[in-house]
Amino acid sequence: MTATDRLPGPGQGSGSESTGAATSAGGDPGSGPGLGLGAGSRPGRRTATRAPAPMGTVRAARASRRRRRTMALLYVLPALLPYTLFAVLPALHTAYLSLFDWDGVTLPSFVGLDNYRRVGADPQLRAAAWHAGALIIFFSLLPICVGLVAAAIVSRRSGRRGTVLVRTVLFLPQVIPLVAVAIIWRWVYAEDGTLNQGLRAVGLGRLADSWLGSFTWALPAVGLIGSWVVSGLCMVLFLSGTQRIDQEIYEAARMDGAGPVREFRSITVPLLRPEIAVALSITVIAALSSFDLIYMTTGGGPGTSTVVPGILVYRLAFGGGAVGLASALAVVLTAVIAMVVLVINRLARERS
Repeated sequence: MTATDRLPGPGQGSGSESTGAATSAGGDPGSGPGLGLGAGSRPGRRTATRAPAPMGTVRAARASRRRRRTMALLYVLPALLPYTLFAVLPALHTAYLSLFDWDGVTLPSFVGLDNYRRVGADPQLRAAAWHAGALIIFFSLLPICVGLVAAAIVSRRSGRRGTVLVRTVLFLPQVIPLVAVAIIWRWVYAEDGTLNQGLRAVGLGRLADSWLGSFTWALPAVGLIGSWVVSGLCMVLFLSGTQRIDQEIYEAARMDGAGPVREFRSITVPLLRPEIAVALSITVIAALSSFDLIYMTTGGGPGTSTVVPGILVYRLAFGGGAVGLASALAVVLTAVIAMVVLVINRLARERS
């Protein structure tokens, strides 16, 4: 074959070569080289769309994130402003006052950490801390136990007659104002109140006492009021938790011969650990920061038998003219509560 035979003639072999050239140049077959516009394409139509430039994409993403953050802040702002004004700023101001010796009237004098040293050496504070620790039994442990048992019973009897009444009665103390609760129980604990009259009616009149005026029984009497108030809240928390427990677990346990007590101990309590942690945090905070109930029932008396840190802060600030010392005690109390709650949450996460 001669060289002339190997050369394509006019109109021969040009289709495949031109197609490959156009394709390698970045266009579709029939497109112009690298422009995306071919002779065979329709006028004014692009056959390929380029992505936006990388810098423009980054700027658009940043602008979108800024808009989302701005919108989130606008939604949170109505709640954030009051919280900042009435919680954060007063807390910071209290921490500032704890560094001064101030009676609330004259000019304050800077004493640094001296108020905190006085707080650590104050015997009244140690007694108040013991009282607050005792109240944890009544405000936290007893309500959680009562709430767990009540929630287990109510959930097993769900849909039966009387269940709604039981839930309402147990939760009722939560909707009664605390002032009314204090007045009611002062009447119950009075010397001629309901409790003593009931004891006398059953022949146990020798046990009658002035409960809120007794150095021995005043703190347990106030603690039982707290148990009555908080038990309903714990029950509602645990009832909400039982709704997410798969009933097939209970059915499988019954098929294995487990009774109600075994189900409660092996299924209900372990699966309610998140709710127990929440209830424990709420009730421990209520016990350590208790003020209003004690102030309205005993005022911290008789003597100092029911004084808790909250009562001591009030007495120092408004009765003893020691605003700086009271502020230091409030800061210490807040730190202790925060540490206790953190420990509770940490233990709950590890166990779960």
